[in-house]
Amino acid sequence: MTALPGETPGTGGTDTPQDDVSPPDEAGAQEPAADADPASEGGEAAGSPSEGGGTEAAGLESTEAGAGAAEASPADSASTGAGTADASTAPELSEAQAELVAQRELRERIEQRKAAKAAPVAAGAGLSGTAADLLAAVRAVESGEKAGSAFFGSPAPAQAPRRPAPAAAQPPRTPASQAAPAPQAASLDAVRAVLVEGGAPEALARPAVGALGEQAAELLRTDPWQLLAVPGVRPEQADGFARALLGADCGPDDGRRTTALVGWVLERAALQGHTALDAQAVRAALAERAVSDPDAAVREAVEEGVALLFREGEDEEPDGVEADAGETDEDSLAEGADAPREPVRILLGLDRYALAEESLADGLARLVNTCEKAADWAEAAAAAPSPSAAELIRTTAAAGLVAHSGGEAARAEPAALIAAARGLGLRAFGATHSEDGRRRLAAATGDPDTAVTLAGLLSGAQGPGRDEEGALALDLLVVLDAPQLDVESAAVLVEALADGARLVLSGDPGVLGSAGAGRVFADVLAARTCPQVVSRTPDPGPIGELVSGIGIGELNQVDAPGKEVVIVPVRDAGEAVHRTVQLVADSVPRAFSIPADETQVITVGHGGAAGTRVLNEALKQRLNPGPGRFGGFDPGDRVVHVPAPGRAVPGVVRSADAEGLHLDCGGVPVVVPQEGVESSVRHGWALSAHQAAGMRWPAAVVVLPGDAAQGLSRPWVYTAFGRGERHLSVVHGVDQALPHAVAQVPAQERTTRLRSLLEALPTPDAAS
Repeated sequence: MTALPGETPGTGGTDTPQDDVSPPDEAGAQEPAADADPASEGGEAAGSPSEGGGTEAAGLESTEAGAGAAEASPADSASTGAGTADASTAPELSEAQAELVAQRELRERIEQRKAAKAAPVAAGAGLSGTAADLLAAVRAVESGEKAGSAFFGSPAPAQAPRRPAPAAAQPPRTPASQAAPAPQAASLDAVRAVLVEGGAPEALARPAVGALGEQAAELLRTDPWQLLAVPGVRPEQADGFARALLGADCGPDDGRRTTALVGWVLERAALQGHTALDAQAVRAALAERAVSDPDAAVREAVEEGVALLFREGEDEEPDGVEADAGETDEDSLAEGADAPREPVRILLGLDRYALAEESLADGLARLVNTCEKAADWAEAAAAAPSPSAAELIRTTAAAGLVAHSGGEAARAEPAALIAAARGLGLRAFGATHSEDGRRRLAAATGDPDTAVTLAGLLSGAQGPGRDEEGALALDLLVVLDAPQLDVESAAVLVEALADGARLVLSGDPGVLGSAGAGRVFADVLAARTCPQVVSRTPDPGPIGELVSGIGIGELNQVDAPGKEVVIVPVRDAGEAVHRTVQLVADSVPRAFSIPADETQVITVGHGGAAGTRVLNEALKQRLNPGPGRFGGFDPGDRVVHVPAPGRAVPGVVRSADAEGLHLDCGGVPVVVPQEGVESSVRHGWALSAHQAAGMRWPAAVVVLPGDAAQGLSRPWVYTAFGRGERHLSVVHGVDQALPHAVAQVPAQERTTRLRSLLEALPTPDAAS
């Protein structure tokens, strides 16, 4: 492989959005990202890096990729109409839509569980129970009146709960659940009237009803800052809307405004992967928004139930002497008083993520403690195709939860585990992040019925269906691409597993994290509450050697006698676009007999002179020119469909009619309604690394223009360079920024609570 020359690095574009009002440090994105193109990103904003250059990265709408918002937020496009009359409900939904329905069902169950524990918090009233103690603690600690240890005792050991039977069993193998009913025309009209009165675009009516419910018009009139609940709306826009409706009755310290801002800051952080934020980061973000008393604003938001308060850190009172000791040594007490203690860390979080993490931790503990640990799989392990596969089989036989890590070649080991379990008469399945991953797993196991997508499994469209209690009818589930699993999806999945089922989380820790909030796989590995199997199977070939080095922070030159890895130096973004089109259309097909539709272009961001938008436009002109008569698309266009936050599904346009845009997504026909095309479909010849995670192509062309330097990190490079199976071309214009990113820019941490929750759970031995 040739050396890595290039241009002097410029300002960075990134794969994930971050705007100027994000809380400092703690609210940062996990990896570099570009201005969020919602349709293209599909949730990749959460946990991906933010674009460093250009105005497209500034503003909340850029992060709404994670919410699947339109590329141009309705709040910024007053010219966008309110749309046509309500579309009729499609008779059958996609897997992703069904997955969202399943997530909503879980959240309803979690809310019921929450309501059973404590009465709901009335607006303006104090909290009760532990939440009230925590609130009192943070007030006293921050005011200096008392030490945090005066309020917090050691947490009681968590008991592994038995899985309650779901309220209603889901029918097996149903294609999809019914969608939520469309908003009533009267509700939409009422909201439009309020929006127009406040000077906001009418196009916000439908998303406002979706976010606030049928009572959206009344809520917006009494509390205009509720508009911040609509994806894409920024605080300054909500302020203008409030001034138009309330006049002189509103100000920067209006309680309605400050409370809404706390929720908005936490939602922004969730888009960047955090499930909670340090209270100090939230206060700093409020101060940037002209809130004169951020402490009071945080307290009010907690009292109103907008945010939940949590304590992290070891600052409990020492246990001291045993209850039967009778006497206390004064010297020992004095010594204990002088011992340094870690400060109490106060976190704020949204209840949906807090409850999802708690539900997930409880569910994982249930799996750990309810499985049969004396199973004899020795014969199956002896017949395994590799030592690492044998180790995985033996470990799974003795544990209800196992974490397995390794590169692309290591995917053969979960496949061997599934085949071995099937040979023992167990109902074993593997779930992947993408349809491409499902096909690769099916080929590895030799049985297509064993491989499903996670969305298809949860919706019932794929896999074993549900038993009479509503649990998934399986004995062993292996989740591949585990780093792509966000906390809400993980909670839905674990809730659906019956007592005694085994769960294996398998993935490559070096790739980019999930598009949604949380870092489930990383937290499970860090908590060390279950057995871990690290694969010893290396990725083969020059590409495997290159990617393996990147994983440990080394960008090495590799021998590529078959031109498996090619570096294409460029001087500027214009040349990068030209060379990319040349590679995809001419060079790669001629040299490797890989057609253009099997070569994937990957770049750092969506904006900029060589982002996905510009590259897709250039590639379309060369590979499938046309007028774009179907909402900007023509038959034969490669596209990416974002049916739900965090899911990017590659496809090809087949046709369009009154029903919508017809796509072929990996052999699965998908119809996108007309009103959803603009927000959920975009061209897909070029993707971001977050969108490409969990998928592979025969050839990949990674584009690194000079303005992408600040968006690079080791996980980004590791993910992008590993997407090509037979060939990798790197269009390289970032000079030394590439080796610098690989060596010195690791993944940024996400703030989550799952690790501490898992560490507080009893070990299997303690629970037995």
